[in-house]
Amino acid sequence: MPKRILCGMLVALLAGCVTVGPDYQRPAVDPPTLWRFEEKEVRDLANTAWWEQFKDPILNSLVRTALAENKELLIATARIEEFFGRYFSTRGDQYPAAAGSGDAFRQRLSEKGLTRIDGKDNPYSQYETLLNAAWEIDFWGKFRRATEAARAELLGTEEARRTVVLTLVSAVAAAYVDIRALDKQLAVTQRTAESRRHTLELFSLRFANGIISEVDLSQAESEYEDALARIPDIERAIGQTENALSVLLGRTPGGIPRGLSLDELTLPAVPAGLPSALLERRPDIRQAEQLLIAANARIGVAKSLYFPTISLTGALGTVSTDLSNLFTSASRTWNYGVPVSVPLFTAGRIGGEVKAAEAAQKQAILNYQQSILIAFREVDDALLDRGKSGERLDALGRQLKALRNYARLARLRYDEGYTSFLEVLDADRSLFNVELSYASGQNTLFRSLINLYKAMGGGWVDTAEATATVQPVKEAGFFP
Repeated sequence: MPKRILCGMLVALLAGCVTVGPDYQRPAVDPPTLWRFEEKEVRDLANTAWWEQFKDPILNSLVRTALAENKELLIATARIEEFFGRYFSTRGDQYPAAAGSGDAFRQRLSEKGLTRIDGKDNPYSQYETLLNAAWEIDFWGKFRRATEAARAELLGTEEARRTVVLTLVSAVAAAYVDIRALDKQLAVTQRTAESRRHTLELFSLRFANGIISEVDLSQAESEYEDALARIPDIERAIGQTENALSVLLGRTPGGIPRGLSLDELTLPAVPAGLPSALLERRPDIRQAEQLLIAANARIGVAKSLYFPTISLTGALGTVSTDLSNLFTSASRTWNYGVPVSVPLFTAGRIGGEVKAAEAAQKQAILNYQQSILIAFREVDDALLDRGKSGERLDALGRQLKALRNYARLARLRYDEGYTSFLEVLDADRSLFNVELSYASGQNTLFRSLINLYKAMGGGWVDTAEATATVQPVKEAGFFP
């Protein structure tokens, strides 16, 4: 009879289980239908390995190395493993727990104390084997909500790793382009310094023969030293950028191999994508949503504390003072019960936890909305940067062509005696500065495309993280 009553109570409890707290609903978002700055020629490349569009095998190799050895990415991967453990630990609270124990001891009781034993069996031995089981029935959904929160946090941690992948690939490509741009600026500066050295040597001979004044010689020397002074700054920038890229590769600071020159690199195409697709393509937005799901579920965990706690407990075993009788039917012992705990007075503790959970959910909603706004802004900024950087580079290209012609004509006019050396210096100085600016403009244009792919997100992140050591949890088959 007691067993039938217990079974009936269990069935009734399980049939009546509810889940307190709000169910998650994605906040309404009103994305723009089009980007404010549109490119005329776009291609659906957001799901491809865009860095391969540079056509540089060295860059491809650097990206692969970074994805395999970057320490930040390895930390993010280890953090996923940590949250795997937390998820399974939390989920385990939904199920019964059982433990076995055994004991053997010998004891003598006082014959004169309050608890005394008379007779010859003092001291005596006792042997025990017990199987204990306990199950707190998740009648109000406390453990289900906690598992929901832990699952969302695990998925959010995966999205955090995907954000690291997105940032890492973009940073490696940008650093490599920076190095090639600095290499070009260094080559221009060294070439200019060498040209000015020859001019200074020629002017020294002319001054020694009284052909030119000391003013012309001093001007030539000043321009030569100006070019020399710029070389260490560029070399320092190259070394520091190489060191930064080495750290991204998970290596000690050092030199970086070179592939194609800046002029030989292929400019990636502009990726296509609608604003509404950004919600599913950006891992930081998806992470913010998972954190919102977790915060929403924790409201239910907090509210469940208002309700009674209902558990099932039981034990089955044997107890005997004689080891040979330990497993006989006469030595069996068992018990079961249904303990119930009802909160009566908590001095506002439960109410405080509910308010804290609701406030955390509000923060998560605002953080989710803010991450979306930032994403829209970053894509629009990148599109604007791409368009205006291209226009600026085109103008610099035309200016560079004009200055090269100006420098050639100024040198001819000076050699024929039609103008002073100041005109040659002005043309040379202007050409030198614009050559440096043009290399910088090329770098800016490449970086604008890199930033655009980074801002767009997309399936290329999945392509990149395929080399990671832990597969995405949503594809790993761990969740029912």
